[in-house]
Amino acid sequence: MALRNFYNEIKGLKVKELPNYVKPMFTIDYVKKSVQKGLDNYHAKYIQTSSIDPLYHVCFGGMIFSYLVALPEERRHLEHAKHAKEHGGH
Repeated sequence: MALRNFYNEIKGLKVKELPNYVKPMFTIDYVKKSVQKGLDNYHAKYIQTSSIDPLYHVCFGGMIFSYLVALPEERRHLEHAKHAKEHGGH
């Protein structure tokens, strides 16, 4: 949603106008305000309504994070097994 809004805002700009439009968005203050606004929106949408969704977010986020952390090691194991199979190993 945020990317769609950003795209709709910039699609009418000329290329020369784009840096001046985007540059203020990369300041520390702007990022802090954006994160705070996102947290406030999340709190209003899920925490204030006593929704179970934050529990799902933590569970699925944890599963995705653990998968991404373990992925390089799994890829090494698969590559090693492939190499062993190609060279006659078991």
